[in-house]
Amino acid sequence: QGQLVESGGGLVQAGDSLRLSCAASGRTFSSYAMGWFRQAPGKEREFVASITRIGGNTYYADSVKGRFTISRDNAKNTVYLQMNRLKPEDTGVYYCAARSTMRVPYAYWGQGTQVTVSS
Repeated sequence: QGQLVESGGGLVQAGDSLRLSCAASGRTFSSYAMGWFRQAPGKEREFVASITRIGGNTYYADSVKGRFTISRDNAKNTVYLQMNRLKPEDTGVYYCAARSTMRVPYAYWGQGTQVTVSS
């Protein structure tokens, strides 16, 4: 897997929506399970969502379940995170990550994109 580049972050109000994208370079994108993580100021990085290589299974943190949706387009080498009904506590830097299977640690990380939700 090559480089991961996130985009789509920004400043929004509570209740708004954002869609994050993570574009991957390389020709083996479909061979990697993908995930989204976030890190709020002064806090540790936390899991947000993940998706299997073909996209058949998705997993979410309880805090975002029902509001966020992870998806992928293997033809475009891109994974998305649709975030609806955003809350101020969703504020943070969002990172995408890749791993070869769902049973190993994430090996590749993007540089992150800032999401700020105002109340």
